[in-house]
Amino acid sequence: MNREFILSPSLLSSDFGRLAEELKALEEAQLKWVHWDVMDGNFVPNITLGAPIIKALRKNSSLFFDVHLMIEQPERYLEDFAKAGADLICVHAEATHHLERTVSEISRLGAKCAVALNPATPLSAIEYLIPQLDMVLIMSVNPGFGGQKFIPFSMQKIRELSALRNVLNPNMLIQVDGGCTPENTPELVEAGADVLVSGSAFFGFPPYAERHQTFLKAAGAL
Repeated sequence: MNREFILSPSLLSSDFGRLAEELKALEEAQLKWVHWDVMDGNFVPNITLGAPIIKALRKNSSLFFDVHLMIEQPERYLEDFAKAGADLICVHAEATHHLERTVSEISRLGAKCAVALNPATPLSAIEYLIPQLDMVLIMSVNPGFGGQKFIPFSMQKIRELSALRNVLNPNMLIQVDGGCTPENTPELVEAGADVLVSGSAFFGFPPYAERHQTFLKAAGAL
């Protein structure tokens, strides 16, 4: 199945004082997705932003809002993020006791549903859920901070997930977050990744349109 390569820049590495302008700049650079890292200071050490910020910026952006909840008991806030304008809500398998219920609730609320796996979490944690997921996020760094280096064994994990996808849900997307650069993009795409999250490796190399083109060329999408 031929899939479109998608780059989802992580706003964690953007200028938080200019978020509206950053979103507009991404649109002008022909980006389609943007990645929101929501951290609660509990599931991960860092604290970032929440549903009110997303809601405030939603009305001025046509980007696909890819919302990654790095929070404990995410089921408490699913409705808030759906109402704020999240197009996709991704929860961590490690953060909720009732993952299937949580995923089903995301779908009921009208958002695309996704599950993220930390580096040490095996694919078996979500294998039964794959048929009902729109996307699985493979964390290729330990979550909580930007600018970390790609964990090498993540590549094999992506390949194994791609094989499962082919059998259980060919339409499911595979997203990779952590240490994604133009240099490792060809191997990530070859392994089965469809959506790459890039923070410092994107926002640290303006102008955005040129950096987007660099990723697209690396992915063989041009």
